[in-house]
Amino acid sequence: MPDWQKLVRQRLSGIALDAEEKDEVQVELAAHLEESYDVFCKEGLPEKEAVHRTFEQVADWRDLQRRILIAKRSGHPMQKRIQQLWIPGFLTMALSIVFLVTLQKLGFDPRMVSWRDSDIFFYAPWLVSLPFLGAFGAYISSRAGGSRRTALLASIFPALALTLTFLLMFPIGFIVERIIGSQVDFSIVAASLLRDGIDWILVPGAALLAGGLLAQFLLSKRLGSRHVACS
Repeated sequence: MPDWQKLVRQRLSGIALDAEEKDEVQVELAAHLEESYDVFCKEGLPEKEAVHRTFEQVADWRDLQRRILIAKRSGHPMQKRIQQLWIPGFLTMALSIVFLVTLQKLGFDPRMVSWRDSDIFFYAPWLVSLPFLGAFGAYISSRAGGSRRTALLASIFPALALTLTFLLMFPIGFIVERIIGSQVDFSIVAASLLRDGIDWILVPGAALLAGGLLAQFLLSKRLGSRHVACS
């Protein structure tokens, strides 16, 4: 069976896209050609005939490059970012918050672990769910055309958002103190949360990232398995 990714890269090597976009286009087109080839094979066509029929779908590679460039340049960057990062990220964060609140309302108590003179609290069922939620966010991002990096950012979005929220407490607390002329608790609370942020940032972020990496691995394995079809 032909190496579709190698063939596509040879024919689209001169396309005027950055490396990341070029790789995405080549992988998607190679996957499409492999699927077509598989269909022809399952219909009982000989291998040479199946390859010939598959290549007939792309009669003019230069015209294909031109149409790909037009499609890429016409796509609004902000709209792509919303679909590939913000929607999957906020969806992952919303699901994680809803599940955590549900556990608390159902009466689940956090497990306490002592570490370096600090007490770390874990909601075990919530932590177990985070890899699945991280994988879900990465999958939604990938389905929307997001790159590997964007998909991983979508998977750990809840931890990143929480970290940013804690960091914003410092300037907010400083500004409020200047306005009212007295000390407030924003900076104190933020400093405490950041100092003991293992239970709310580090461990959950690692669990979400594990899920995102797993989703990327499964997606790449699924694509790679197509190479052995009809071989």
